[in-house]
Amino acid sequence: MPSDDTGPGLRCLVTGATGYIGGRLVPELLAAGHRVRCLARSPGRLRDHPWAGDAEVVRGDVTDPDSTAAAMRDVDVAYYLVHALGTGAGFEETDRRAARLFGERARAAGVRRVVYLGGLTPAGVPERSLSPHLRSRAEVGRILLASGVPATVLRAAVVIGSGSASFEMLRYLTERLPVMVTPSWVHTRIQPVAVRDVLRTLVGSARMPDDVSRAFDIGGPDVLTYRQMMERYAAVAGLPRRLVVSVPVLTPRLSGYWVGLVTPVPASIARPLAESLRHEVVCREHDIARYVPDPPGGPVGFDDSLRLALRRVREARVTTRWSSASAPGAPSDPLPTDPDWAGGSLCTDHRAVPVDASREHLWRVIEGIGGEHGWYSFPLAWAVRGGLDRLAGGVGLRRGRRDATRLRAGDSLDFWRVEEIERGHLLRLRAEMRLPGAAWLEMYAETDGDGRTRYRQRALFHPRGLLGHLYWWAVAPFHAVVFGGMARNIARAAAKGERAGTAPPDDYT
Repeated sequence: MPSDDTGPGLRCLVTGATGYIGGRLVPELLAAGHRVRCLARSPGRLRDHPWAGDAEVVRGDVTDPDSTAAAMRDVDVAYYLVHALGTGAGFEETDRRAARLFGERARAAGVRRVVYLGGLTPAGVPERSLSPHLRSRAEVGRILLASGVPATVLRAAVVIGSGSASFEMLRYLTERLPVMVTPSWVHTRIQPVAVRDVLRTLVGSARMPDDVSRAFDIGGPDVLTYRQMMERYAAVAGLPRRLVVSVPVLTPRLSGYWVGLVTPVPASIARPLAESLRHEVVCREHDIARYVPDPPGGPVGFDDSLRLALRRVREARVTTRWSSASAPGAPSDPLPTDPDWAGGSLCTDHRAVPVDASREHLWRVIEGIGGEHGWYSFPLAWAVRGGLDRLAGGVGLRRGRRDATRLRAGDSLDFWRVEEIERGHLLRLRAEMRLPGAAWLEMYAETDGDGRTRYRQRALFHPRGLLGHLYWWAVAPFHAVVFGGMARNIARAAAKGERAGTAPPDDYT
């Protein structure tokens, strides 16, 4: 029987709200009349989302028994949208332990249903032959189904939506390479699904009957090879026909690095995506429609999902991106701001320059930094540093920005993450590049004692071991060019903007 959408709103717990799917699910649940609590390791990263004032956000981690138990209190439906992919060789054990803990705490708290979004696994392929990514997703689903709490395990292949890793990978491969030498997996059949259908199914699963506890395959109406997907993308995007030549020598590992070099998706994420495409991933059933009915006209087709995604990209209305979640291996600790911090050395580079412009115009330049605007100094040095980071398996500079003019806490910004933003005054970025330590960059728009606008900038580095100290002193001679030039050029850009009469943002404070 279909799920009942007419009852009173449920109390829903969403884990992974800082990620791509979770960040989009929360407003959908709120719009459906549910009450939402988000469990996040860094609650500050959610505060600037448009829905932040309508949802409860609590600090915690699915690997921590106490915070998970507290988050489950008085919850009807718990959404499990996290995974440890990219955290190291032991990510499968971390996923296993977290899923068991989540199920145990859900059962103890009397949660009525657990909902999990996993990966679609190929038919007839032994689990040991699957990629570690798919194997772990399948195991997590089994653990939650065995938890004693009714569970809905949704299994999807490639999710197509503005900002999704799969969409960005498809988009950049097709747009940047008119002639492509590709791995053999471009001939693998795939059943993609539009992100709006994923969200519709996740929301509808909250009201599934209590006696239903099982896995469901979810997909769109089209079954395509990856090659056909690239050809269809080129047609929808108005690009010339692409020439695709597949070769068998590109293993999933090598093709992951290849994708990482060509697209903004780093190898650490591209490789498991590529490995998951080795086998055919096509839905074997569509039973979910018995409980969450298809919309009029059926699920969104592949071409329409591309058009919707491209429209949002072109209109700069991408609400979440694949990079919404922290980069694998990136430091997550906030800047130690305590003046008496005793955590070790904290190396700094401090710059301050007067600005012949208002604070409003200065802030406009600060908040618009990165992406297509660049970093206002020595572009070659930034490009080389980004390239080296990509070669080391990092994110590089290609992630760009979610929005061309506005930033919010938690946004990815090239190889930085917005750790703190006080609109009109402070932007603090935490580095997610590969470094022997943790690094931050602070930019301030201020007014000095004489009422003049001043730009102040601090680069901070917490070295890790001897290598970290050697790294800081090796790059210190370049600080005058990179950081000094950056401060001067930001001040000049603000002054130029004011002289040109460009309007400052209306709500910079």
